[in-house]
Amino acid sequence: MRIPKRIAQALINSLKGGVVPRTGLPYVTVGRKQEIDALLRDVDIVADGGASFRFIVGNYGSGKSFLLQTIRNYVMARRFVVVDADLSPERRLAGTRGQGLATYRELIRNMSTQTRPEGGALTLILDRWISGVQQAAMAETGLSFGDPGLTLAAEKKIQEVVSALNELVHGFDFARLLTLYYRSYVDGDEETKAKVVKWFRGEYNTKTDARRDLGVNICITDDDWYDYLKLFACFLRQAGYAGLLVLVDELVNIYKIPNAITRQNNYEKLLTMYNDAMQGRSRYMGVIMCSTPQCMEDQRRGIFSYEALRSRLAEGRFTASGDHHDLFAPIIRLKPLTQEELLVLTEKLTEIHGVLYDYPPRLTEADRVDFLKVEFERVGADAHITPREIIRDFIEVLDILCQEPETKVSSLLGSDQFTFAKNEVEGQETSEEFAEFTI
Repeated sequence: MRIPKRIAQALINSLKGGVVPRTGLPYVTVGRKQEIDALLRDVDIVADGGASFRFIVGNYGSGKSFLLQTIRNYVMARRFVVVDADLSPERRLAGTRGQGLATYRELIRNMSTQTRPEGGALTLILDRWISGVQQAAMAETGLSFGDPGLTLAAEKKIQEVVSALNELVHGFDFARLLTLYYRSYVDGDEETKAKVVKWFRGEYNTKTDARRDLGVNICITDDDWYDYLKLFACFLRQAGYAGLLVLVDELVNIYKIPNAITRQNNYEKLLTMYNDAMQGRSRYMGVIMCSTPQCMEDQRRGIFSYEALRSRLAEGRFTASGDHHDLFAPIIRLKPLTQEELLVLTEKLTEIHGVLYDYPPRLTEADRVDFLKVEFERVGADAHITPREIIRDFIEVLDILCQEPETKVSSLLGSDQFTFAKNEVEGQETSEEFAEFTI
């Protein structure tokens, strides 16, 4: 496998720490083809001017965040802009002390494009948009940089862009700020440019400050931050991008809110976002959120406790039994990776580990099969073991074998440390499913 060491290190360190790496995902992606195809169909709809909203549901460590980041990489290659955020006690969809605005700020801070995948792409997007407008004006008029007429021609084209935003909620002020940014760009006024970017990031706390610095009598708040995401989606399309994809992880933090009224307010905001996408009130924007089954289905505290959401999201009679899987439904439930897929994953990890630490891998395919047998022989593994646990244990095995060359693979996999938690019920044998797991 040819992989740069910096990416190999990022992959191994992230996966061993139980977090999803931001780079290098194609090197370790296995399975999930159907789920990825379904989400990419949504992306095509968004690029055509539509909207989408999906929930990815799975247990902790089942690969929700991994799938989210995989889709992120796919769509950036299709000229999408991606914003992503993890919810937390300080970041929610709605709040009374700035929690909703904190989520917006995190989303904009993580704004990414293919050329700026690490985030912080807002200024880059604005500058490239202006440069593109100037180039288009030069092509139409034959003028060159420095010609006074070019500024007027470019402003005319900018007005064509911003006029498309005026019909949206808060679109007039949003358009005014875009025009102000352009004029500051042309004049070389870096201070005003920085203030406009500050406003777009939601960092103005009072209307008074915004009016004093920028002449607009409005600032982004807990109540209306989602409206500005819709504005950004339309602007990005006008600026030459395919659309906007919003990724929200850790939806479980809403489920954990102790106050029932606060939870309901967040579910109400979630309903608004869902309805906008389904009814066509948002354009060029897709939303994907990650949740656990309990967060989704608990009818006392979960999303299904809000009847308007439950009635929209609950499975129909043909999929509720679990015999069929509808990937076109609003909820995509992650199935466990198959044993064959896990075997391929361990092979990829073995090669990456060898590249990172400059040694020829010692684990054979038979050794990797033995490792997976040990993992699946643990009590309850068939229902509860997750890729995160398997990856963490496997990287630990690789680390030990790399640092202790004298250690035999068979003795390590057969040690008490790796054969823990076996079923001690007398006479009970390993299930046929795992007993027959061979090459």
